[in-house]
Amino acid sequence: MGAGRTVALVTLGCARNEVDSEELAGRLEADGWRLTEDAEDAEVVLVNTCGFVESAKKDSIDTVLEAADLKKDGGVTQAVVAVGCMAERYGDQLAGALPEADAVLGFDDYEDIAGRLRAILSGEKHTSHVPRDRRTLLPLSPVERQAAAGAVPGHGETPESSVPEDLPDGVAPASGPRTLRRRLGDGPVASVKLASGCDRRCSFCAIPSFRGSFLSRRPTDLVAEVRWLAGEGVREIVLVSENSTSYGKDLGDLRLLEALLPELAAVPGIERVRVNYLQPAEMRPGLIDVLTGTDGVTPYFDLSFQHASEPVLRRMRRFGSREAFLGLLEQVRAKAPEAGARSNFIVGFPGETEEDVEELVGFLTGARLDAIGVFGYSDEEGTEAAGYDGKLPDEVVAERLERVTRLAEELTAQRAEERVGSEVRVLVEEIIGVDDDGTVTAEGRAAHQAPEIDGLTVLRGRDLEVGTFVRALVVGSEGVDLVADVLEDAEPAAPDAQPTAAGSAR
Repeated sequence: MGAGRTVALVTLGCARNEVDSEELAGRLEADGWRLTEDAEDAEVVLVNTCGFVESAKKDSIDTVLEAADLKKDGGVTQAVVAVGCMAERYGDQLAGALPEADAVLGFDDYEDIAGRLRAILSGEKHTSHVPRDRRTLLPLSPVERQAAAGAVPGHGETPESSVPEDLPDGVAPASGPRTLRRRLGDGPVASVKLASGCDRRCSFCAIPSFRGSFLSRRPTDLVAEVRWLAGEGVREIVLVSENSTSYGKDLGDLRLLEALLPELAAVPGIERVRVNYLQPAEMRPGLIDVLTGTDGVTPYFDLSFQHASEPVLRRMRRFGSREAFLGLLEQVRAKAPEAGARSNFIVGFPGETEEDVEELVGFLTGARLDAIGVFGYSDEEGTEAAGYDGKLPDEVVAERLERVTRLAEELTAQRAEERVGSEVRVLVEEIIGVDDDGTVTAEGRAAHQAPEIDGLTVLRGRDLEVGTFVRALVVGSEGVDLVADVLEDAEPAAPDAQPTAAGSAR
């Protein structure tokens, strides 16, 4: 057991990584480790790395080096260990290039993370894993994967026999093959891993090679985890994965998400369920109906468009077009006019022409998205696109990135302005201050604003409390952010699926 040992978890990257860190935290605390937020107070600093793009990889390496400096200072830190996507993707290569890390652990090490750290502290030399394509670990047929699944972060599959009888307070109990989890924050929003991996073969993306093939979590495990989170004070659940629209295909039911969402929304204490990472090519009328017409399920569409020019999309090995994507957004807004919509885009892809860029600009201008992420293309090792001809000069990619980013900022600011005069339902997440007259300033998020990746709403009102939902009138905007006054005499905030509007813009 780790009795008395201290560990600090440093998480980089996306919400999926945050969920993985909370699994690691739960496993460690169940073994007797003490978690600390301050790396300077920890015997082990566990860095959960990101391997998505070059800037994220650099941040991961810099964080490991900063943690290694704590050992040089003669403090309590004895070991720095890298885990996460970058560690899984590069394994022994990363260990060789980064001797400052005492160990580089892969996903297969998560199940016995406590034992691995104890061994490292005792001076045992850990042999870093050799990177492999994790898509080869599961059967090609999705329906055969559940029985063959091994170590998958966020899924756990923790046998009851390996879980201590008396878990520490705040660690998710293991009921059957449940994932141990310890929340690393106390806010009213929490992410829940819906699935892992991806079966799509986008030519620019390396994620499936180190996250593996698509694998759904079972509905019973998801419902149980959401119930536990509700008991921990969570009011909004964000379902995350590499591709949420594929949920259930390996469980024999590609419409399983439509059945799961109302069940999650009905969990006592949960007032908002949000789904991230939707593939446009896999959207279906029934899913749109559930996302726009279910009480407690927010009408929010995080759609992975990536581009709008058909030739570029085909080279990306993706489906769709400017017209198809605009048509999808029209279907959504016909059912929920104030639905939130966001997406990411890549510019400077090999072979992209000025005509392709203009097609993308035309789509963005007509799409009225609430949030837009724009990335400049760069080669990712091991991807098909890395071998493409037609690579554009760096200065051309940089110019297109700046141009489209500037347009995206203008368009999303305009979209926020359109919401001025409308009524929104906001989850209060943080109290900023209190004026002498008792007016409270707080930050929260409306239905169209996802945590971390979108804008926020600045609220002004009285008696505001973190974790409560309030109705508010939007009185202004600043970029993608909204400014709203709480409707003091309003009835309790209505569910997201049935918004009311006070002069909502179309």
